[in-house]
Amino acid sequence: MARVGLVIVIGAIIVSMILANYMYTQYTTNFIESTVGEKVTVGPVEYVVSFEGTHEGSKEVVPENTFVMIGITAENIGDEKTLFTGGQLYIVDEKEQKHEAIYGEFSSKDLLVEWLEPNKPIERTTQFDIPFDEDKQYKIIIRPQKEQSTVDTALICITNC
Repeated sequence: MARVGLVIVIGAIIVSMILANYMYTQYTTNFIESTVGEKVTVGPVEYVVSFEGTHEGSKEVVPENTFVMIGITAENIGDEKTLFTGGQLYIVDEKEQKHEAIYGEFSSKDLLVEWLEPNKPIERTTQFDIPFDEDKQYKIIIRPQKEQSTVDTALICITNC
């Protein structure tokens, strides 16, 4: 009788380990690495990121450091409209410090919140307030919206790749 109980306990442990491993692989972030100018797909959206340079802001919005501007072409390749916001974008420096995008209305293409219709690409820009050094490497992170139900995250090198 004790052997049967031991077999049941060991079987339950093995089953729980298999289930935990399955859940881990289903929900672990899948980093898709790319470089500037290449297409990268995160969930139902295909992105192309370009490095647009640096600037010192405007009269209304002055950076603490330097604004690094990127251009983004986003196309919804899914069947339903989906949301794209500046909150999905981060820049990462060589020290692995993340900085959020800044909305400043520097152009008519500044990204705040956009609904992406299926198969209709849009072009937007956004900027990040960081201590920029042209000799260092910087990467853009694009995270999916919650409703996009994906574990993919893009990591796009924009300088000194």
